Amino acid sequence: MRYFSQICAHMEQNLVFSLEKIISDIQAVGQNEILPNTRLWDEKQIFPTSLFKNLAQKKILGIIAPKIYGGLGLNYKTYADAIIALAKFDGAIAMSVAAHNSLVVEHLVQFATENQKKRWIKGLIQGEYIGAWALTEPNVGSDASNLETTAEKKNEYWIINGKKKFITHGKNSHVVIVLAKTSKTLKNNITAFIIDKKNPGISVEKSENKMGMRASETSTLIFNTCKVHESNIIGHIGEGFSQAMQILEGGRISIAALSIGIAKGAFDIALQYAQKREQFGKKLINFQGIAFKLADMATQIEAGYLLTLKAAQAKDKKQSVNQSASMAKYYCSETAVAVTNQAIQILGGNGYCKEYLVEKFYRDAKLCTIGEGTSEIQKIIIAKNLTQNHAKKY
Repeated sequence: MRYFSQICAHMEQNLVFSLEKIISDIQAVGQNEILPNTRLWDEKQIFPTSLFKNLAQKKILGIIAPKIYGGLGLNYKTYADAIIALAKFDGAIAMSVAAHNSLVVEHLVQFATENQKKRWIKGLIQGEYIGAWALTEPNVGSDASNLETTAEKKNEYWIINGKKKFITHGKNSHVVIVLAKTSKTLKNNITAFIIDKKNPGISVEKSENKMGMRASETSTLIFNTCKVHESNIIGHIGEGFSQAMQILEGGRISIAALSIGIAKGAFDIALQYAQKREQFGKKLINFQGIAFKLADMATQIEAGYLLTLKAAQAKDKKQSVNQSASMAKYYCSETAVAVTNQAIQILGGNGYCKEYLVEKFYRDAKLCTIGEGTSEIQKIIIAKNLTQNHAKKY
């Protein structure tokens, strides 16, 4: 029994050490590479590919991926903490890292064939490839089951036609996972494909000029007679929608963590400002109105983190996270908007100007209430689970 306890303690120490190393690396990159450039990247909408490769060298692009494929093989709680730490510096960078990890790499880890895993995962983790995950379409946002992109079988190949919108890394990616409708009659009619972006049937229509998250490139992809071999199917035909819903659950934990990191970044600036700024002969922090704002902000952030932690731990235990991930994503994203809004209010006119980063945190935060399912969609999921769980009791 004592030997078993020693093994558990050793494993826990390794996990803590790994988390500490990851956070230390992120803080170094944040101070030395992100903060000096974040304004330029935001204003010019520059996706910093060199930074992505640097993060890859530190294994930040493979935190939850198995060691056999070059990842760290750590848990979702550690991954969430890493996203929070990164988002405190720049939400756009954290969002790109989250999309790469929880959507692209995780989709392959969970559902790809062994050949597909060997072909793509190591390169994605090492930064050799940048990944994109293509679900959303111009006429299909929240209703992900009603895709218009089609894939028609021609012998051993599939011909994909359609348009995907709001795709993170759509332009700069090297590989894309695309969801397409493979049958007009079957109920389970959506299939996932992994495609090399060099495929001549894929083109980029445009990149979006966004309100926030501007350093995380977002584009529209066109699939025009895109010929893909059947070996590029992830899992089996008709499993795509089920796969996507499971991947989005993990993605919602990512967005919750991203939201908390953004809120923390804005809160830290507001707190420091309140401690230094004087009005009417005393520090802002000594005004009850300001102190109470900060108290509310800190409490909301802590509550959001605990919701995120609960969802991450459930995922690590292979439990259902349908409810906990939606609750965390909904609460944390709305908290990020509320906290960044209050941070601007505390800074007053300075908060509205670009000398301070709180206005950028505010702009970045809004996307968290939309991506990976809007707040309204999360409430639908939460309410549906409440109804189902109530029915089981009676």
